[in-house]
Amino acid sequence: MKQLTLYILLVLTLLSTLTNRAAFAVASDSKRIVMVLSGYGQPEQQAPGYEFDEFAKAYLVFQAHGIAVDIASPQGGNVEADKYDPAKPYNQQVLNDAAIMAKLNNTLSTAQLRAADYSGIFIVGGKGAMFDLPKDPALQQLIAGIYQQQGSVAAVCHGPAALINVKLADGSYLLANKAVNGFTNEEERLFGKKWLAQFDFMLQDKLIERGGRFEHSPMMLSHVAVDNRLITGQNPASTVATARALLQSLDITLQPMMPHKDDATLALVAELLKGNITAELVLAANAAQYQLELLGMYGYYYLNSAGTAQAQQHALTLMQAGQRAINNPSLDMAIAQAQLKLGDKAAARATLQQILAAKPDFAAATALLADL
Repeated sequence: MKQLTLYILLVLTLLSTLTNRAAFAVASDSKRIVMVLSGYGQPEQQAPGYEFDEFAKAYLVFQAHGIAVDIASPQGGNVEADKYDPAKPYNQQVLNDAAIMAKLNNTLSTAQLRAADYSGIFIVGGKGAMFDLPKDPALQQLIAGIYQQQGSVAAVCHGPAALINVKLADGSYLLANKAVNGFTNEEERLFGKKWLAQFDFMLQDKLIERGGRFEHSPMMLSHVAVDNRLITGQNPASTVATARALLQSLDITLQPMMPHKDDATLALVAELLKGNITAELVLAANAAQYQLELLGMYGYYYLNSAGTAQAQQHALTLMQAGQRAINNPSLDMAIAQAQLKLGDKAAARATLQQILAAKPDFAAATALLADL
């Protein structure tokens, strides 16, 4: 009798699992999303294109949830990505996916798309998005159409540039009085200098000009603004969260996913800056889970805007965490400068002496040491 009862329980459990999976598959299969990329890019980086990292991360979220995906650009056909690392695991996974690469190598044109065919739209970033996406009337109509049929609109990094000229049927801007974000002015000046002079506008300024209520997190940390069915992500680190928020707005049950190593690293930075974890925990970060060099580089840039002793200490902690992975005297110099700002001359002197022991002709270290 016990064996029979156990058998019945096992069968019922199996049926329940299969039913849940089937329900998930049906729900996902009934949704179709179009991913839009800039087609402005040119070979050899002669003009900026789209961010392959962002495309890959977002696509893998949709794939994991069984979502049908089309890929489009203003003119259709092949589109050029900005320089990226094909060896990154998420990029490699997409590059090895023949089906999605076939779509990527022959994108649909936005003019041939119908809003009625899609539950949502996801606009990938990259500097190219600042040039062609705001000027594409077909894309503007597609975005407005999807939104007005109760679909969801998502964009990440520079992708929100596609939203700035979108108007709804009543003549109002889609962005008006909605929470929104995108690549910030600070991020642009730090990381977008190459094409900045050619931009017609600064994205943050234009989003605000169109009536958006701009919100953001510290530079290059994940931030997603959700205003009902409008979802915008601040930067590349926000890509996965933006894609998942889009699915959530479409009533798709979210499945657990392991964070990418770079995203996990920046999440660790965010926790430190919020005061949720200690410096000791960051310094103990291991290379198996985190990109130590990314911790160091974040601290290096963060020091430039660190106006308080606490912020300077955070920058120092991050640089020291990355020092193990980065053999670079410029980073070591920044560590010494942070130590000086915090009033620790002894530590700064020791750091400078270590630099000069390895690189005796490093003039900047010699000069700073002489001033102590």
